[in-house]
Amino acid sequence: MTKALIPLALAGLVLAACSQKAQDEAATAANTMSADANATMTKAVNDTQAATDKAFGAAENSMDKIDNAARDAKNKAGAALKDVGNEIED
Repeated sequence: MTKALIPLALAGLVLAACSQKAQDEAATAANTMSADANATMTKAVNDTQAATDKAFGAAENSMDKIDNAARDAKNKAGAALKDVGNEIED
């Protein structure tokens, strides 16, 4: 009976050792996946921020161009009205 318990005890020790190794490998894999997920999220945040900055910069440039065009049109219209007023006086 003692001889029958020895293989069972050895099998238990082997399973316990494999279990710890499996746990270590699972923990390593989990850490790697976590690091990859963090890196991916950081890159996504940075890419989104860069795209937002670019979009706002383009919008700001467009608004500046519209403002400049409106001022130019206003100045030209004012000058034309002044010219018409001068013509009427003559």
